[in-house]
Amino acid sequence: MRGLDGAAAVVTGAASGLGRGMALRLAEEGVRVGILDLDGAGAQTTAEAINEAGGNAVAVTADIADYQQCAEGVAAVGAALGEIRILVNNAGWDRAGPFIDSDPQLWRRIIDINLYGPLNMQHVVVPQMLQNGGGKIINIASDAGRVGSSGEGVYSACKGGVIAFSKTLSREVARRGVIVNCVCPGPSDTPLFADFAGQGEAGDKLRASLERAIPLRRLGQPEDIAGLVAFLASSEADFIVGQTISVSGGLTMHG
Repeated sequence: MRGLDGAAAVVTGAASGLGRGMALRLAEEGVRVGILDLDGAGAQTTAEAINEAGGNAVAVTADIADYQQCAEGVAAVGAALGEIRILVNNAGWDRAGPFIDSDPQLWRRIIDINLYGPLNMQHVVVPQMLQNGGGKIINIASDAGRVGSSGEGVYSACKGGVIAFSKTLSREVARRGVIVNCVCPGPSDTPLFADFAGQGEAGDKLRASLERAIPLRRLGQPEDIAGLVAFLASSEADFIVGQTISVSGGLTMHG
């Protein structure tokens, strides 16, 4: 895709799952990839896979819920790979359960990771992009933030906030060359989903019910999301601004 070869990117939460797929796909397009993840070993594994395939990647252990760690992580990537032109805010976490059975301590953890995390990263990276003439930001939200999801009340609130924030930031910075868009995966076959669904019969039933509900009759895979992220990061998508795009196999449809 045009405009990607040689660009430097930061992808959060790329130690596994959808984020790893995004990092690998960007590297295939010639992007130099900085991987920020709390799971330092997993981040290093992703970076090694990219480097062994002939790409250029570095891994940085960082907690996106901590602003200072975001700033230090971005600085480390910039020092290793150069000017950051692409930011993919993918890292997220949830713990399933009815809202009325949850507690404020859990709310805070979910909000810190899923809402404050992307805010922290963009507050660090956007000024650099503005100074350097522009960049692309892809915020990974969720269809839970568009249509709700039983057992994910606070997570859904965070993802809805990410969607609204993406639109607002787009209005503030697009004319200065920073383009922000939002991708909303549906249910996907990732470690986060496995943790959400749980083990044993209950998890199997949830997976089966979702597969029946999705018109394509399967959960999403990392490669289902990665291509869209690469496209939005490329110059092919320069006129796509402030949009929210669902990738759910048809589970949700809007337009």
